[in-house]
Amino acid sequence: MGKKYRLPLEILGIVLALLWLSPFYLMIVNSFKTKKEMFTDVLSLPAVFTLDNYKEAFIELDFIKTFFNSLLITVISVAIIIVFSSMAAYALSRTKSKISTVLFFLFVAAMLIPFQSVMIPLVTIFGKMELLNRFGIIFMYLGFGSSLSIFLYHGTLSGIPKSLDEAATIDGCNKFQVFWYVIFPVLKPITVTVAILNTIWIWNDYLLPSLVINQEGMQTIPLRMFFFFGEYTKQWHLALAGLTIAIIPVIIGYFIAQREIIKGISEGAVK
Repeated sequence: MGKKYRLPLEILGIVLALLWLSPFYLMIVNSFKTKKEMFTDVLSLPAVFTLDNYKEAFIELDFIKTFFNSLLITVISVAIIIVFSSMAAYALSRTKSKISTVLFFLFVAAMLIPFQSVMIPLVTIFGKMELLNRFGIIFMYLGFGSSLSIFLYHGTLSGIPKSLDEAATIDGCNKFQVFWYVIFPVLKPITVTVAILNTIWIWNDYLLPSLVINQEGMQTIPLRMFFFFGEYTKQWHLALAGLTIAIIPVIIGYFIAQREIIKGISEGAVK
């Protein structure tokens, strides 16, 4: 690439980066303003930085309990999706038959079904079974998250030679041991990808928890954020402070697992 194209591309990159960061700027800056000051000038810095919004939002969100609810549902759901999807993809990829092919394409086709088309009958059925609770929503996340996860795992498993399975079988491993001790560690890069995709989706999901979780004290963070938006008034100063508080654990979690995330993605790209 010639030098004459480098400067325009750098300028374009800076402009795109600023556009991408602008929502975060608006969220963080306005979270320190009073309600009156925020509606006076959205783009300016606050005249006086105040933490009153954060204190009130922390209390209104019941943040400790709400954060624990979101963390519990997300971690358990993602772990179950990873285990069951990887095992299902392994079985489908290693079993060459018409049934396995049909099942795989059914999982792929299920990705095209919009949630809105099944949410009413789904909630009705689970309501009759009295499963509108944490266990019910985790079970639903397994169902809705398995299709894409199986598709991703199946594509990776297609590139892993069967000689690994045969060598482990000769050494005395059964089917489960072959998968868990030989194949699953090789799937680490795609497992990281599956974990990231499902974590982002489940952590930020509002629609499904709003239909399933109807017990006080069990709301997730996106569900609890709805209380800042009433019928006649919207507490944007508190909502923005609450959103800032909500993304802090995600950022901390990313920095803690940054090395593993980058390593997993880069290994997946090389393979």
